[in-house]
Amino acid sequence: MRTKRIWNYVTTGCIVILVTACSLPSSLVEKNENKKTPEGYKINNPQDTVNTAKVNWKEFFTDPNLVGLIDTALHNNQEYNIVLQEINIARNEVRARKGEYLPFVGIGASAGVEKPGKYTTQGAVEENLNIKEDTRFPEPLPNYALGLNASWEVDIWKKLRNAKKAAMYHYLSTTEGRNFLVTNLIAEIANSYYELMALDNRLEILKRNIEIQQNALEIVRMEKQAAKVTELAVRRFEAEVLKNRSHLFDIQQSITETENRINFLVGRFPQHIARNSQTFTDLPLDSIHAGIPSQLLQNRTDIRQAEFDLAAAKINIKVAKANFYPSLHISAGVGYEAFNTKYLISTPQSLLYTVAGDLMQPLINRNAIKAYYYTATSKQIQAVYNYERTVLNAYIEVANQLSNIRNLSRSYDLQSQQVAALTQSIDISVRLFRSARADYMEVLLTQRDALDSKFELIETKKQQLNAKVDVYRALGGGWN
Repeated sequence: MRTKRIWNYVTTGCIVILVTACSLPSSLVEKNENKKTPEGYKINNPQDTVNTAKVNWKEFFTDPNLVGLIDTALHNNQEYNIVLQEINIARNEVRARKGEYLPFVGIGASAGVEKPGKYTTQGAVEENLNIKEDTRFPEPLPNYALGLNASWEVDIWKKLRNAKKAAMYHYLSTTEGRNFLVTNLIAEIANSYYELMALDNRLEILKRNIEIQQNALEIVRMEKQAAKVTELAVRRFEAEVLKNRSHLFDIQQSITETENRINFLVGRFPQHIARNSQTFTDLPLDSIHAGIPSQLLQNRTDIRQAEFDLAAAKINIKVAKANFYPSLHISAGVGYEAFNTKYLISTPQSLLYTVAGDLMQPLINRNAIKAYYYTATSKQIQAVYNYERTVLNAYIEVANQLSNIRNLSRSYDLQSQQVAALTQSIDISVRLFRSARADYMEVLLTQRDALDSKFELIETKKQQLNAKVDVYRALGGGWN
């Protein structure tokens, strides 16, 4: 009768555990990502699948000095090396997760001594059992043990395996983060390198312009001696020369800072950056093949990183759900134990073994488990929005840079004509001034306009080269 009652209690307890395990909190809806992209970019042929992103960066950049800087940066850049260690950390996390669903086995040995009090349960045993004096326990009582022990959480609901899979996706995400850093690092070095070459050209143009203004100043001084102009004209030309000579130091400071920025990206202390700035205006602007927007899903490493983060977030929901189910732990041990070392490995007298299984199910106060589940679901929805935002941002970046390249090309052509016209107007204004058919302000303003137009032309050329680099980066090139 008693056995039947105990069996009923056990059966009722198991039913309660199963019912509780099935009573998950109110189901939360997981959000699915939208992977659709437009068929093409507005300014290119949507059927052209040739993509510049597939070109290796050593082929995309032809300047040997720039290639050398990038190659050095990929070995010495501190941020890049920090990310490499993040990858190692993520890889170790995968290894740790893998070990969690395998049995833990250890070997151990112990030695101890014990002297129980006479008026304790253990100390009174010998007195109550009337054990003979020559067969009593040694006092104090030594104890020696040697054995193996094992423990294992049976992964019934795949909680541990899913956790390992989520760690694997996190590792892959970290790897794509490294690739994304490489893409941006290459682009930043290239843009800074072209900025440095542009500054060199601005400096050279300014020096030549100062020579022209110095010659004009001498002409004005001679005209003053001939009483054709006043002292005001001389002072205005002198001020213009001094202003431009002062501007030389501003450009030189910008050159120093740009060189140091490149050296920082390369991972070295400041030194001269080798370059051939005389070829700056002749640098080719090869045609860019944007391919189709759907290729961004494979070429853009930030999109791939967001995709792996999303996959990990989905699996983490499964891990969170598994916390509501019963968990089964099995433990076992085998070894020897004796109070004297000469009996320690006596078999079977000193042999001992244990086997135990624990089935645990959370019944009351499951708020922490619920919170973990709700958080995992919210993170999955967050990861979906992050993925869709990354795809949208990638498309817009490409579209903007393609439009930028086209508009800069048109602007550069017109500015080249402007520079040619203003350069000719300098000689014309000087001749007219010497023949008293133009005043000194016309000469001064013409020189200013010519200098500004040359600066603008250099700036537009730099923007063209930067746009070429940026569209390469936006398409997902540089990391392979």
